[in-house]
Order: sequence, then C-alpha cells, then structure tokens
Amino acid sequence: MKLSSLSLALLAAALAVASPATAADYVIDTNKAHASINFRIKHLGFSWLTGRFDDFAGTFSFDEAKPDASKVKVEINTDSINSNHAERDKHLRGKDFLDTANHPKAVFESTSVKVDGDKAKIVGNLTLRGVAKEIVIDAERVGGGDDPWGGYRQGFTGTTRLPLKDFGINYDLGPAATEVELTLNVEGIRQ
Repeated sequence: MKLSSLSLALLAAALAVASPATAADYVIDTNKAHASINFRIKHLGFSWLTGRFDDFAGTFSFDEAKPDASKVKVEINTDSINSNHAERDKHLRGKDFLDTANHPKAVFESTSVKVDGDKAKIVGNLTLRGVAKEIVIDAERVGGGDDPWGGYRQGFTGTTRLPLKDFGINYDLGPAATEVELTLNVEGIRQ
C-alpha cells in the first residue's frame, strides 16, 4: 500500500499525539511558602550571619525517566533580602552589596543537569548585580508524588557557594567572609 505525503504527515502527527510526554513542568510553590532561598556568610570568622530572600518565583521541568533533561529557572527580587536586621538589610540593598536600585532581579537559568542517583549537579548561569557567571548547584531530590489536594509535587534541595568578588562585591568583610553560601529548598506543583 502506497501512502501519500499528506497521509504520512497525518500518521506522524497522530503518533506524536498518542505518545505521552513524560516530562512535566512545575511552578515553585512560593504562595504557600513551600520553598525558600536562604543564605549564610561568616561574620568575622566567629559565627554565621543568616538570612533569606522573601520574594522569588521559578519553574522547572522534570522527568523521572530522563532527569538529565531537567531545566530550572528562578528569579529573585533582590530587594526582598531579609537578614532580620533592618539597618543591615538597608546596607545589603545598597551599592556595597546587591545594588538593588540598579539590579532589582537576580536570575538563575540552568544549562545542564548531571544526575547521579537522587543527587545532581545543576550547572547554569546566575546573573547578579548585572554580572552573569556560571555556577554549580549541588542538588538532591527530596521526593515527589500526589498531594492531598489532587495535585502532584516534586521537591528538591540544593546548595552553592558564591565568591562575592565574582559578582563585583568588593566590600571587605574580613578574610573569613569572601563567599556566601546559598541553600535552595524547592517544592514544585505540576502544571
């Protein structure tokens, strides 16, 4: 039996529709506070100064069968920095640090994901203070499944270290405080 070009195209389209896509898109659940971006940096080498960003949003795609094909994008409102001290937060928003007046957003977008079991290295570009640098997030899958409200969720945690000078932050905080550690806890709702 001979098939016309139109028949072949229709058959290919029908097969594409019939083949289920297993990758799913997720929105990070910031509305219900099931996600956080926290930071810490040494204070004079004596203790840890900790804080968080209160306003951020993001998405990711994840396929359990092909986790290496995952993608992540997160935008942070840098003005939402919160170290639990108003005067310090004002300084952190200023030109010495985040310069939020000129750079109101920090953006991370993945370029590759290298998976080893439930752990992964998420490689991507972070743009902070107008400077784009490649960073690596050491991530771990926490879990996934149906939620009590009829949805489906996936959860991950990740950490990375950012040398301050890489992003044009040259304020002298002492030799023990040259980099900040970020911890991301992400719960996504499948769309």
